[in-house]
Amino acid sequence: MKSITREWVQKAEGDFVTAERELSAATDPNYDAACFHSQQCVEKYLKGRLQEADLHFEKTHDLSSLLDLVLPVEPDWEDLRSELNLLNSFAVDFRYPGEFADEADAEVAIVTCRKVRLLVRESLDLA
Repeated sequence: MKSITREWVQKAEGDFVTAERELSAATDPNYDAACFHSQQCVEKYLKGRLQEADLHFEKTHDLSSLLDLVLPVEPDWEDLRSELNLLNSFAVDFRYPGEFADEADAEVAIVTCRKVRLLVRESLDLA
C-alpha cells in the first residue's frame, strides 16, 4: 500500500474512533460530532481508495463526487449513493445553528460509516 493511502486510512480511523465515541458517550453525547466525523471518515476512506488506484481528485468534501471518481475501480459501490448523499447533508446541516442531530441521526451516520469503512478496508486488503 502506498504511504499516502496509509495516511488517508490513519486520518479516517481517527474520525471513525471519534464518531463512535460520541455516539456511545454515557453523558453528553455530541450527536452533531458523530454525524460530522462519520462523514469525514467516509470522505477520507474514499480518498484513500482513489489514491491507491492512482485516480486524481480535486479538493472536495462531496461524497457523491468522490463516489463518481471511484466507480471505475469499484462499480458495485454505486449502491452507496443515497446513503452517501444523506451523510453529506448530515455533515453540513448539523454544523451550523438551527439544526441539531439526534441519536437516530447519529446512528444512521455511523451505520453508513461502518459500511463504507468495511468496503474500503476490504478493497485495500485491510479487513
